[in-house]
Amino acid sequence: MESLRSAFGSSENEENDGLLGAMDNTCNLSWEHRLYAFGACCVIGIFLSIFGTIELWLTQYTAFALLYSLGTLTALAGTCFLRGPMSQVKKMFDKDRLISTIVLLVSIVLTIVCGAVLKIAILALLCVIIQSLAFIWYTLSYIPGARTAVKSCFSGLTGINCPC
Repeated sequence: MESLRSAFGSSENEENDGLLGAMDNTCNLSWEHRLYAFGACCVIGIFLSIFGTIELWLTQYTAFALLYSLGTLTALAGTCFLRGPMSQVKKMFDKDRLISTIVLLVSIVLTIVCGAVLKIAILALLCVIIQSLAFIWYTLSYIPGARTAVKSCFSGLTGINCPC
């Protein structure tokens, strides 16, 4: 457990400044319970996304857009249990994650707009694909060397150097 805690930058003695830091320190959950909460959020997020995808095939575009996007947001919110909400938000907007975070958040909004407001399935589906790729890229940023490995695999398979 201690190695997981250190991997996510969470320690019992972590000092944070001001009100934002106090919000992170108010959680009374043990590290084990935080992992359970994170896992539960991920599972709920996956199920919401699956149910949303089913709604797409039933031509319920509003439900599709809302459920799929809610699933992504729920899985993303689960990471707040690992680091604390304010620490996680700060990490999301680090220079290494800034572009993937912005693309992820914009694609979530666009998925809802295309599916629920415009009701254009193909655009909503395109936004979901972008949303999924942005979420994967964002997640890979937390694994040391993962982005480099994916870029190398992509370059090796396609012969195209990835500019990202």
